[in-house]
Amino acid sequence: MPDRAHGMHLSDRRCTFYGRDVPPITDRIPDADTDLHAFVEETGRAERVAAELDGIARRWPDPQHRPPLYGVPVGVKDVFRVDGLPTRAGSAVPAEVLAGPEATAVTRLRTAGAVVAGKTATTEFAYFAPGPTRNPHHPEHTPGGSSSGSAAAVAAGLVPLALGTQTVGSVVRPAAYCGCIGVKPTYGRVPCDGVVANAPTFDTVGFFAADLPLARAAAEALADGWTPARADERPVLGVPVGPYLDQADAREPFAAQVSALRAAGFEVREVPLFDDIERVNRRHTVVNLVELARSHDAWFDHHAEVYRSQTASAIREGRAVDAATYGAALAEVQEFRRTLPAHTADAGVDVWICPAATGPAPHGLDTTGNPVMAVPWTQAGVPALSLPAGTAAAGPGAPALPVGLQCVGLPGADEQLLAWADGIAAALAPATGRP
Repeated sequence: MPDRAHGMHLSDRRCTFYGRDVPPITDRIPDADTDLHAFVEETGRAERVAAELDGIARRWPDPQHRPPLYGVPVGVKDVFRVDGLPTRAGSAVPAEVLAGPEATAVTRLRTAGAVVAGKTATTEFAYFAPGPTRNPHHPEHTPGGSSSGSAAAVAAGLVPLALGTQTVGSVVRPAAYCGCIGVKPTYGRVPCDGVVANAPTFDTVGFFAADLPLARAAAEALADGWTPARADERPVLGVPVGPYLDQADAREPFAAQVSALRAAGFEVREVPLFDDIERVNRRHTVVNLVELARSHDAWFDHHAEVYRSQTASAIREGRAVDAATYGAALAEVQEFRRTLPAHTADAGVDVWICPAATGPAPHGLDTTGNPVMAVPWTQAGVPALSLPAGTAAAGPGAPALPVGLQCVGLPGADEQLLAWADGIAAALAPATGRP
């Protein structure tokens, strides 16, 4: 359960984060979001949030019996359907076309006492065409994608918690670029109903959090069958050396992170893994393109003229993939999901560690960055999280921007991964400048 400092004081509509009073959420968003563009514009936000606050106050009048996320304002990526709010998925497709029942993930957070602060910006249909959001650390750099608004909103302190989705690297990468915690649960651990689909074989509901206690409380509210774990022993950490790790452009920050973990007493093993990473990447692309196209069968032919070129081209490319090619790629994905846990066990590794992105956020807003560091873990369906792990510059004269350490666990072991995260984060504290 998170510290009650995350909760809202309903009497004056103000909220307290980390013992510090800040303006009400409905004041902070328009004031701070003018340049950040993390939230989708909403008429009547203040009145709607006030009504939600009144509702939870009536539902749980006794402070001793309030749920763990009572009063926590949550950003919701605009691919989740939310009762009372339109869903546009970062697109110009009419909202009524995308309408449907509220996503189970949103309902579960509301049941745990959370309040929807608003929809957060996304790339178009959670693919690669960027949304309007900027990196909260430097406005000329991407926040990542596709969960760009959610990551930026949490990193900027607009909300302490926000929902996202990951089909390739859409939680761990923006979390790393923006400098917040990003959690991608085991595939299927959080229901995806009520979410505009990208590629159902990979689509995973994830989230961003201001700190680890809140991340665990959110995971408990969202995930099926959550049983809190303890971190009685330190995990054995594995570095997947070889062609996969060679994809990272900025290796120095990761080397410093590994050194800090070893200095803190963690056993870190270097293990050859993913020698066939190019094949892993190719089959992920094939499955993603085909399933993206299928997800849009009901809409694309009627609204193709309002799709952005990047998304439209991907849909057409996916339609052109023959059934045999898709079937072979899908079979390889399923085999990969069966074999990775065995490789992990054979190596004696509890948690894989690697960069959450190839480097810090690139300059420019016409790209969301390279997601390759997340591909094998998303494809395998295993739980992963990105922890803030210091800063780095993309080159001479470039600003120092956040980087993240990606921590990856065994399928279904989300509880243990999040329990171990405290010790890992503490070991990284000197690099991050955090206490």
